[in-house]
Order: sequence, then C-alpha cells, then structure tokens
Amino acid sequence: MVSSTVNVARYTALVTGVFYGIYHRRTLQKAYDQEKEHRAIHQRQDLIAEAKEAWRKKREGSKDDVVTDPEDPRFDLEKLIAKWESDS
Repeated sequence: MVSSTVNVARYTALVTGVFYGIYHRRTLQKAYDQEKEHRAIHQRQDLIAEAKEAWRKKREGSKDDVVTDPEDPRFDLEKLIAKWESDS
C-alpha cells in the first residue's frame, strides 16, 4: 500500500498540472487570437490598397476615350482592339 502522503503529493501534482495546462492553453489561445486578428486587419488593408490601385488604373484607362460598351453609339471595335493590343 502506498502511504497517504505519497497519494496527497500525487494528486496535488495532478491537479497542479491540470490547472497549469488550462492556464497555458489560455495564454496560447490569446496569442493566437491576437495574431489572427492582426492578419485579418492586414489582409483587409492590402485588399483596400489593391482595390484603390485598380480603381486608379481604371480611371486612368478611361482617359483614352475608348468606349467599351457595344450598345453605345460611339463604340468603335477597331479602337478597342488597338487599345487591347497596346496594353499587352
């Protein structure tokens, strides 16, 4: 038979380990959540910057006076094809 002192020490170590595990898990989860939030914010900022750049390019591209809408009476297919060829 194991003495009661050894059992007390054993269960004390077990309970201490369980509580330490809970505490450690919470700290790791908190750090993970902060990193996840930081990445989400950074990704949103990158997408916004990319959208602004695309919008700026689109606005600059519309200065060529090339009508891309085939329903528009000013539509000219030759000008549109020439613009596509010059872009690539």
